[in-house]
Amino acid sequence: MSDPPVSESKSGSDASRISEVQKWLAARFGDAGKEVPDFEYTPRSVAYLHSVITISESKEKSADILAKDFRRKAAEYRSQAARIREILESVGLAQDSLPSNVVGSAQVLANVANLLNIRDTELSSFLVAMGDISLRKTGVEEKRAKVQKESKILLDYTRKAIARLTYLKRTLAQLEDDVPPCEAQMENWKTNLQVMAAKERQYMQQCANYKAVLNRVGYSPEISHGMLVETAEHRKDLEKKTKPILDTLRSYQDLPPDKALAALAIEDKKRQYAAAEKYLEDVLHSALATSE
Repeated sequence: MSDPPVSESKSGSDASRISEVQKWLAARFGDAGKEVPDFEYTPRSVAYLHSVITISESKEKSADILAKDFRRKAAEYRSQAARIREILESVGLAQDSLPSNVVGSAQVLANVANLLNIRDTELSSFLVAMGDISLRKTGVEEKRAKVQKESKILLDYTRKAIARLTYLKRTLAQLEDDVPPCEAQMENWKTNLQVMAAKERQYMQQCANYKAVLNRVGYSPEISHGMLVETAEHRKDLEKKTKPILDTLRSYQDLPPDKALAALAIEDKKRQYAAAEKYLEDVLHSALATSE
């Protein structure tokens, strides 16, 4: 969202800033042969342009100072050159009277001095400059060797990175190929899980039903497998004991049809059978009482 436009009720300093900005823009665009584009003078834009004006004026002043210094030094150098030329002409060493090879050698000497950035052409100055160049050359060679070593290390790292990238791309492609089978397997597992969950609910319901049935028939945790085995053994013993009685009772069926004797025999067997059943019930009750 842009800042609100500058209103006429702004302070005098804001108005003066806007005036300075307008004059500066007109001067700059006028130098370029263009017109100042239309835009909204907001506090933000005016503050930014005023800071640009301040920086530009500071740099222009610095450039003007440097230009004046360079012009002063150039005048001094021209004056010194004229004085040296007069001295050389007075001793017969004017440039026009010198051989071309001497002029060429002097020009080369001057160019070398400029290249070495020395102020004169004294031998000592050349030696110092050459020594400085040798030191700089040694430093550059050391840096070059160091850079070559680092470049070799970086090249090795780059090769390893490229190899690792190739391996990762191959692994990624393999994983992408494995996605469809894994998704199908996951769907199969999901279906199986839903089936197992339904079976679990069914088994839980069946278990609850079985518990309800056991509660209705009077089952208790005290009725264990061992007790049932013991009861079964007692039952077998009772069957062994009642078997002779049953055999005797069956033998009576072959007796002659004497109603009185038969009635007595039947009553006797009934009493024996009732006694056996009572004995069996007593044994079962005692076994249950012992387990409780």
